[in-house]
Amino acid sequence: VLVAIAVGISIARNLGLAQGMIWASARAMAQLLLVGLVLKFLLAKNQHIVWSWAWVFGMVIIAAITVARRAREVPAVFWLALAALGASAAVALGVLFALRIFPLEPRTLVPLSGIMIGNAMTSAVVVSRRVFEELRAKRDEVEARLALGLSSADAALPYVRSAMCTALIPQIETTKAVGLVALPGAMTGLILAGYDPFKAVLVQVAVMYLVLGSVAVTTFVVGFGVRQRMFTSDHRLVIESKKVGSLKA
Repeated sequence: VLVAIAVGISIARNLGLAQGMIWASARAMAQLLLVGLVLKFLLAKNQHIVWSWAWVFGMVIIAAITVARRAREVPAVFWLALAALGASAAVALGVLFALRIFPLEPRTLVPLSGIMIGNAMTSAVVVSRRVFEELRAKRDEVEARLALGLSSADAALPYVRSAMCTALIPQIETTKAVGLVALPGAMTGLILAGYDPFKAVLVQVAVMYLVLGSVAVTTFVVGFGVRQRMFTSDHRLVIESKKVGSLKA
């Protein structure tokens, strides 16, 4: 009914979004049903955790492919995203399970990995595209800084820093506003399931810090990785300037 209301508003106002809403809703339902069947297998009683680790590895690969598709202009971004997401998963999950914040079980490994990888993937797309666009748009400034004797790392630093801020600020703002403006998903789900609200808050805090940490690691690895790919070993910027169409008389 709620999807129908949204579609009706789009049709009534000629927004042109009705088809997209219907497709997105149907696709989400199909994907979630399929994932539900997979999770039923992964989380079955006495199921070996190796299957859950295989699922996590698959999520990392799919996320890297998604980054490569959404940031096509960045050279070899798939391998960079794969390394960044892998490093982020190793650090974040290592901290959670090594410190015994959660027990290492399929029921914790799979959903926590999904939350972490999903958010890290989004940040990887944003920072990779922003670093590329910043260096392309500010090519003249970067080359002027190189001409003054700065290394490629120093010449690109202000633009890489700006791109990283663009990728990180939304997550930081979300973390600051949590609980005051909105109740996050993990906490809401636990409360709806009848869980003690205070314990639900503790779980949500752990999830928020998991997301923030994984997003930060991914952003740093991808941001500096893309910057390195934009320069040769002798500090020459290899990215082409953005072409501007010529005006015809």
